[in-house]
Amino acid sequence: MLLPGDAGFEEARVDRIFNRRLPDRQPAAVVRPETEADVVAAVRLARDRGWQVAVRSGGHSWAQWSVRDDALVIDLGGLKELSYDESTGIVTASPSTKGGAELAPYLAGFGRFFLGGHCPTVGIGGFLLQGGQGWNARGWGWAAEYVVAVDVVTAAGELVRCSATENADLYWAARGAGPGFPGVVTRFHLQTVPLPRHFAHTVQAFHLDDFDEVMTWLHDAHHSVADTVEIVALTKTDPALSPDPVLLVTALAMVDSPLEADQALAPFRKNPCLDRALLVLDNEPTTPEAERARQLEDNPEGHRWAVDNAWLSGTAAEVVPAMRRAYTTLPNAKSFTIWFSMAPLRSLPDMAFSVQSEIYLASYVLWDSPEEDEANQAWLASAIADLDPVTVGQYLGDSDLRRRPHRFLSDGAWDRLQQVYADRDPDGLFVGYLVDGA
Repeated sequence: MLLPGDAGFEEARVDRIFNRRLPDRQPAAVVRPETEADVVAAVRLARDRGWQVAVRSGGHSWAQWSVRDDALVIDLGGLKELSYDESTGIVTASPSTKGGAELAPYLAGFGRFFLGGHCPTVGIGGFLLQGGQGWNARGWGWAAEYVVAVDVVTAAGELVRCSATENADLYWAARGAGPGFPGVVTRFHLQTVPLPRHFAHTVQAFHLDDFDEVMTWLHDAHHSVADTVEIVALTKTDPALSPDPVLLVTALAMVDSPLEADQALAPFRKNPCLDRALLVLDNEPTTPEAERARQLEDNPEGHRWAVDNAWLSGTAAEVVPAMRRAYTTLPNAKSFTIWFSMAPLRSLPDMAFSVQSEIYLASYVLWDSPEEDEANQAWLASAIADLDPVTVGQYLGDSDLRRRPHRFLSDGAWDRLQQVYADRDPDGLFVGYLVDGA
């Protein structure tokens, strides 16, 4: 255990924190368990000392939820487990396991796939607890839907298995409660799927002058595309295409044959602006490795970040103008905004995650110098404020509740979660959500 003033404490306070716009919050202590018994001991120590508990798995939350004042930070980076059962297709993994950089190549050796986060360095712990918006969520569903069990150290300092038939209240909460989960998940048991045999993408690039026409077409067309295709529209700066930001419409087919990919990607050939495109790649073969490399390039280490998001609902005439500032006025050449299709919207199973819509928008602002903090955060606030009239909620995974608290669970799920807290953590051992003043 490291206490304030100990050699190595400051490094441990922010170890593996992705967003380098580091907070001043000061934990009571930091522990780095290497076994589940160590986690149990840490939770019991916190109870004895009168400390709250904060948990770090991958360190990728934009608001740095694991760095909390006067709390014991349990850093799970030392838990290392990765095993696969070929008879069930279930992989068992520790929370700090990186979904793209570690879990994906491991499973590929068995011809299997899991719906991890797009950025390869994201740990599975926080990702899954928040619902898990992974690869092709519109077709395969949320990654949390593939969690068959979790092993949890409770506020009472007991290690328990949680599933649909054991400790079902914690199992329900572990699929969507995010940093409000009242326990420490030490192990995930995840149902995998067969690795698609063929990956192909279509990419179309446009000047931002074409934003309204392209996005209006996409708004009206995306629900009719095969659910084997992940659809993302983003604005970013790509010097190979233009010195100015460009609008990219991307479609990634994850299927079993070139013919299936060709058929699935066919709707994008009807884009009415194709004759003005800066670039068109049509049904070009790709690989999971190449797609993850692109994501890593867009999500570099060592930067300062501010991120916000919204679930959008409405007609194209309502939604497209509301998105315009977020798409056409990026504050710098590193930042980007994404539009992510979830249509046609799938029904959700019984889990805490409970707010979604057919369109997801998130803006990611990254920069290097503290002197740029105010301007970049002000741009993000203004861009997201434009979305208010068509916003129905937000996704925890791209949220900072101090910046803009918004609905991320349904009213019924929120009420049910309060009962889980009352039953499982009545003394408030776990820190919960980071909001203003926390």
